Amino acid sequence: MAITVATFYKFVALPDYADLQQPLIDICKAQEVRGTILLANEGINGTVSGDRNSVNSVLAFIKFDERLIDIDIKESSASKPPFERLKVRLKKEIVTIGVPEVSPAQTVGTYVSPKDWNQIISNPDITVIDTRNDYEVGMGSFQRAKNPKTESFRDFPEYAKENLDPAKQKKVAMFCTGGIRCEKASSYLLSQGFDEVYHLKGGILKYLEEVPEEESLWKGECFVFDERVAIKHGLEPGSYSICYACGYPVSLEEQQSPDYESEVSCPHCIGEMTDEKRDRFRERKRQRQLKAKNSKIKH
Repeated sequence: MAITVATFYKFVALPDYADLQQPLIDICKAQEVRGTILLANEGINGTVSGDRNSVNSVLAFIKFDERLIDIDIKESSASKPPFERLKVRLKKEIVTIGVPEVSPAQTVGTYVSPKDWNQIISNPDITVIDTRNDYEVGMGSFQRAKNPKTESFRDFPEYAKENLDPAKQKKVAMFCTGGIRCEKASSYLLSQGFDEVYHLKGGILKYLEEVPEEESLWKGECFVFDERVAIKHGLEPGSYSICYACGYPVSLEEQQSPDYESEVSCPHCIGEMTDEKRDRFRERKRQRQLKAKNSKIKH
């Protein structure tokens, strides 16, 4: 049975966000939907998975709140559940940039649909910026896109301060996985005096879903924050695995390295790996496999 994966977010004032936590936990548990939902004064951000009807029920519950009736939702499918548990967390920000006064609910850049994105990023007068983290950019990106080489989104303001000037980069276009980071980045740049700021509506996920591969300016795969690790055009599963030791995505080529041992080590963390750590991760792998085997027997 195919698993439905729904990613959603909206920047909107939710002063009662703490009161929304338990009802969301209750509906998700009742529908056996798993994933992560973040709630903050500035809005909601989440990715959940389950069977089609269960995910529909959770989304209908969320949209019953008139403030969230037009929430941005992107859907894809997975062959196995991408999340092991449910988390509904209260946060200061639904995506952390560390500048409290930035509010996409009040000021935001110009949305660009996936069908119009190629035209925007092909314009040599427009500076194109990938607002994702460095390891994500390394897996794939759009042609001409600049890599800020940030370790987290919180580093973006410093990158902008050191590398962008509204007097020089008069037109800026940004993108991210699902649209939330570049939307907030657009609000930040507008607050810093940039006049013409664009961002990809629905993010890379919507682009890969809607734009035919033969017309695409995307190269590589797109990292996603669940067990699928990466996706390709048409939202098909990608070729990357994840290193459970360090959390770094591992390419097919890296999986052939002698430094790679599934769920134990990879070329990115082998230098930090002691025999004690390896033994601990091997035991964790053994316990996980045993748990999965017992679960199959019960069913």
